[in-house]
Amino acid sequence: MKTINRNNTQKKNIVYNIFNIVGIPSSYAAKIVDDLISILILNLRKKNYLKIKNFGSFILKKKRKRIGRNPKNKIIYEIVERKVLTFKAAVELSRKVNNAVQK
Repeated sequence: MKTINRNNTQKKNIVYNIFNIVGIPSSYAAKIVDDLISILILNLRKKNYLKIKNFGSFILKKKRKRIGRNPKNKIIYEIVERKVLTFKAAVELSRKVNNAVQK
């Protein structure tokens, strides 16, 4: 079996960066990150949409149920109705990311 090597950013890495840059204790930094995520979730539940200026927009979309098929064993399944979260980066964020990559 092939091992997938992912290099995802984890919450503990964000907490560590806040700790290093701002200089507050890591327990406070963890509380800030947890509270921020909670606020984002609460706002998305209320409005299904969250826009952060110069960062981007989070949109909660509703997907209808549909019929899907497992390509390995060809068994047909019903995929249930669900909500998915999408993110569209702001132009300013995209510009900053692209400038950082080119340097």
